[in-house]
Amino acid sequence: MTEQERAQALVTALTTEHFVLQTSRSATVAESVGRATVFLSTLSAGLIGLGFVAGKGTVAAAYLAAVMPTLLVVGWLTFVRLTQTTVENAVDLQRIRRIRAYYHEQFEPDGQFFADAVAPGDNARVAWAATGVPPSRFAMLYTAAAMVAAINSLLAGAAAALLLALARTVLEAGIAAGVVIAVLAFAAQIRFQSRVMSRLPEP
Repeated sequence: MTEQERAQALVTALTTEHFVLQTSRSATVAESVGRATVFLSTLSAGLIGLGFVAGKGTVAAAYLAAVMPTLLVVGWLTFVRLTQTTVENAVDLQRIRRIRAYYHEQFEPDGQFFADAVAPGDNARVAWAATGVPPSRFAMLYTAAAMVAAINSLLAGAAAALLLALARTVLEAGIAAGVVIAVLAFAAQIRFQSRVMSRLPEP
């Protein structure tokens, strides 16, 4: 194989890889939307059911005892998977950036079509900046995983407050405990997401 044929084969392979990575990114986004939708549908059904049994004393307590743990488990599993898809999406984006940088260096070093792929900065920051969403210290709060984390935290706080209410605790104390648990649960989940993202491999 001549050098020209080898270069052409490499470009063909990179073009194919670029397409595959973009398809993979689309798949991770679709999965994230699907999982979040399933979780929110489960939550909605649980709250509607609660409306039917509200005010029925023992029945409502039994319903909450069954539904709240279910929602918390489904919410946690959804959050973890959404965090994983965020990592997968970020890795794909970085690999796409490297391919685009090769296009720029080999075919139009003085052009502007792929100039953003060789902008100064680390690979992850440059890759995300190309999408118009540059990384920031608050970026974790705008993900689908963070949305589910917020709902999980509210559920955990509400469950704690309800348990204390059933134990005949003072209402204000139950609410205060629920708020504290909700805040701590949200902080713990965001910390988990940040730690996972900090271990993002360099492609």
